[in-house]
Amino acid sequence: MTSPTREDEPDARSLALDERFRPPPPSLRLYAAVLVTAIAAAGFAVSLRALLDGASWLLLGDRNLVEGMRSAPAWVRLTGPMLGATLGAAIIRYAKRLPPSGGVSAVMEVVVLGRGALSLRSSLAKAAASFAALIGGGSLGREGPLIQVGAAIGSALAARMTMKVAGRRLLVAAGTAAGFAAAYNTPLAATLFVTEIVTGTVTLEIIVPVLVASAIGASASRLALGDVPLYGVRSFALGSPTHFALALLLGPLGGLVGAGFIALLGRAERLFLRVRQPIVRALVGGGVVGLVAIGLPDVAGNGAEPLRTILDGRTALAMVAVLMLAKPAATIGSVGSGSVGGVFTPTMFLGAATGAVLGGVLVGDPSVVGSFALLGMAAVVAATTHAPLMASVLAFELSGDYDLVVPLLAVTAIATTVSRWLGLDSLYVIEARRNTAKEPS
Repeated sequence: MTSPTREDEPDARSLALDERFRPPPPSLRLYAAVLVTAIAAAGFAVSLRALLDGASWLLLGDRNLVEGMRSAPAWVRLTGPMLGATLGAAIIRYAKRLPPSGGVSAVMEVVVLGRGALSLRSSLAKAAASFAALIGGGSLGREGPLIQVGAAIGSALAARMTMKVAGRRLLVAAGTAAGFAAAYNTPLAATLFVTEIVTGTVTLEIIVPVLVASAIGASASRLALGDVPLYGVRSFALGSPTHFALALLLGPLGGLVGAGFIALLGRAERLFLRVRQPIVRALVGGGVVGLVAIGLPDVAGNGAEPLRTILDGRTALAMVAVLMLAKPAATIGSVGSGSVGGVFTPTMFLGAATGAVLGGVLVGDPSVVGSFALLGMAAVVAATTHAPLMASVLAFELSGDYDLVVPLLAVTAIATTVSRWLGLDSLYVIEARRNTAKEPS
């Protein structure tokens, strides 16, 4: 029997390095903190959604904001977004006295670099500002404050428990995942949102608590809204190889549309910044939304309500084409003028409208138009976030249909590639650079 040579023996220095960089096993204390963070973040998300529905019923007589705006007189459609944006700007002015909380880019900084902390009070104040703008009819997504508050809950709990950097990173990531999952009832997409966008990597130490938090967030959403996908159960199919080939056009088209939307948001923000008073700026931005809403009340809110009818193929092609221009214009008016909120759901709407228009023109079959809308939604989300896998999974979790997974993967990969070829960074990288530029040197 031969004895092992020196080459076969483990190197002592390598073993020492392995021990040094091997993370410690998670403790019960840490997992208890993850559970508390996820439950609190999910509870906040469900509560905010209920408050928005209740406020819409009190102010407009309908829990569905779009339906309420449709039945409201023209002066309400005009002044509602203006008043909501102005109130939100006043709340943000107060929030500037609090420690900074940032957006998704600040979450990325805490999780990836382990640097800084997120202010829970400031995040709650920004959520209140977003609530005011949304209930007024602003064209904003709800996911922004939900993600931000979830992450801030994790940061605050980590500080309370005097956790080290590694523990703080995990709790912030868990709060982010729980907020996203509760917002959309998409636990897998929430996990991928954290790993593809926030961390940019997958490690066992991050993925396990994030999975737990995502499951809790989705469970809270299902308890509140029922165990169905957010946009209802549908059956999508392309029907033929020809339809499949035509649907692949949504890859480059989605990349162009997403890149164009990012560019327009940046230009609008620079234009609005010429108005030096934030209150006046918000009033002007709200006025833009209100003017559009007078004729097209469907632009109010995050776009979820008209998105459902587009996915069903029940919206006339001409109306979809009009909304494909009007909704981004309203969103640019809200976001560019400084209203607090996300652009994730409005981006989904833009993508779905793009897909529906292409499907209506090239195919015309209403049963196929919904499939094109779903693919377009995923393509534009991938182009703006540079997260193709998350966008694909989000689409079939929202629809409850796995049949389109192959074209989903194809169009999101192509859209992301086109967006990057055009030299545009994702929305969140642009946000991070903008925030860095604002920091004092």
